[in-house]
Amino acid sequence: MLRDTLRRMSQLDPAAALAHAESVWEQSILPALERYIAIPNRSPAYDAEWREHGHMERAALLIADWCRARPVPGLALEIVRLPNRTPLIWMEVPGATRETVLLYGHLDKQPEMSGWSEGLGPWTPVRRGDRLYGRGGADDGYSAFAAITALELLARARARHARCVVLIEACVESGSGDLPAYVEHLAARIGKPSLVVALDSGCGNYDQLWGTTSLRGLVTGTLRVEILREGVHSGDASGVVPSSFRILRELLSRLEDERTGELRVRELHAAIPPDRSAQAKAAAAVLGESLATRFPFVPGARPMADGAAERVLARTWQPTLSITGIDGLPALGNAGNVLRPFTAAKLSLRIPPTVDGAAATAAVKRVLEANPPYGARVSFHAESPGQGWNAPPFAAWLERAMAEASQSHWGAPAAFMGEGGTIPFMGMLGAKFPEAQFLITGVLGPGANAHGPNEFLHIPMAKRLTCAVARVLEAHAEAQP
Repeated sequence: MLRDTLRRMSQLDPAAALAHAESVWEQSILPALERYIAIPNRSPAYDAEWREHGHMERAALLIADWCRARPVPGLALEIVRLPNRTPLIWMEVPGATRETVLLYGHLDKQPEMSGWSEGLGPWTPVRRGDRLYGRGGADDGYSAFAAITALELLARARARHARCVVLIEACVESGSGDLPAYVEHLAARIGKPSLVVALDSGCGNYDQLWGTTSLRGLVTGTLRVEILREGVHSGDASGVVPSSFRILRELLSRLEDERTGELRVRELHAAIPPDRSAQAKAAAAVLGESLATRFPFVPGARPMADGAAERVLARTWQPTLSITGIDGLPALGNAGNVLRPFTAAKLSLRIPPTVDGAAATAAVKRVLEANPPYGARVSFHAESPGQGWNAPPFAAWLERAMAEASQSHWGAPAAFMGEGGTIPFMGMLGAKFPEAQFLITGVLGPGANAHGPNEFLHIPMAKRLTCAVARVLEAHAEAQP
C-alpha cells in the first residue's frame, strides 16, 4: 500500500534532468516527431481504408523503433495486433517495487482541417522558435517519447521507480472503440496499477505544471433528415414540401436553446461538486481573462459565459452541442434552385464528467427521433460514447510531488483544472481501478489548437513535462513501504 509521506530524498537533480531531457528532445525526439507528423495516419473514423493505406502501421513502427533504441534497462516492447483492430504499442519496464504504474498516450490523428496558415500544413512539420507545427505532434505523438525519456532520466540518476507499463493506442480520435478489447486481452499483463499517468490532456498556460481533475464525456452521431426521394425544383415544391434543413433545425432546438446554448435534455446535466467549483475559481485566478482571449474570435465576437470562473466551469462541467459536419449541402458554386432530399449533420455533445455516456446517448436518440415533423424520415446513428471522468482526491505524496516538480522546472506552483475534452480510457480505468491515483496532464495549452488548423507542440513545455513525469514516478516509489 502507498503511503502519504515521502520516505527518501530524490535522486533526480532537477538541473541535470532538464539538461538531459533538452538534449534528447533536440537531438532525437524532435527529428522523430517531424517524421511522425509527416505520416497522415488519420484515425479510422476519418480513414475507412486505414489498413490498406498503411499509415497507422508506419506511425506505430516509427515510435516503436525509437523507443527500442533508448537506454532504458529492461525495456520490453511489442506491437500488439488483435484481428480487425488498430494496433497498440505495449511497453514494459521492470521496477524496484511491487507496485505498477500505467502510462498512456495515443498515436492516431484527427483529419487535416482547412485554414492552415501560409507555410504550414497538417502533414508538413515546421519548427518556428519554441513551436513545432503539424497534426499530431501535441495530440498526442509526443506522449510515447516523453514517457520513455522520463524513464531514461530515472535510469541515469539511479532513481527507483515501480514497474511501468506504457500503452499507446491508435483509436482514441475515433472514440477508443478498440481499447476495451486490448485492455481485456492484456489484463493479466497490465495487473493492478496504483498510479496512472496520461499524457493526452491540456494545460491552462505554459508557465507551470497542470493536473487535470476531470474530463467531459462525449456523445457523437449523425442526425439525418430525409423528406424526398430526390431533389426537386424549389419554385415548384417550396411551400408544399418542407425543407429538410428546417426540420433538422427544429430537431436541434429540442436539444439546445439556440439563444443561450443551454441544452434542454435533463439527462445531459449533472450537479457540479463543490470542490470542482472551488477549483474552477482557483484556476480562474491564475488564468484571468485568458480563456476569453486564447481562442481566435473574429473582431467584435465574444464568449458565451461572463466571468473567468464561469468560463472554466462552462468548458469542463456544462454540456454543450457542436455541429462538426454537414452532408447534403452542395458547395455554393453548385447550389442550384433545388429543394434537397436530405440533410445530415454530425453532432458532438460534450457531457459532464459524471453523466453516463450510454444513458446520455439513448436520451439524445429518443428526443431526436420522436414524432418526426411532417412525417419525415429521421434517424440518429450514434457512435460509441466516450465516458467522462472525475478524479479521486490526490494522495498527499502525489500532490507534493507535483508541487515539487512544478517549482523545480517552471518556478511556479502546480495548478489544477478540469478539461473539456474526452479521454475514454480514463473513464474505463477509473471504474476498473477505483483506488488508483491519477496524473492526467499534457501540453495542449493556449493556441495549441488540437484538431484544428495550426496545431503546435510547445517544445519547452514538453521538455519540462518529461522531467515532471520522472519526478512523479520517483515519488510514487518513495511513497511505498
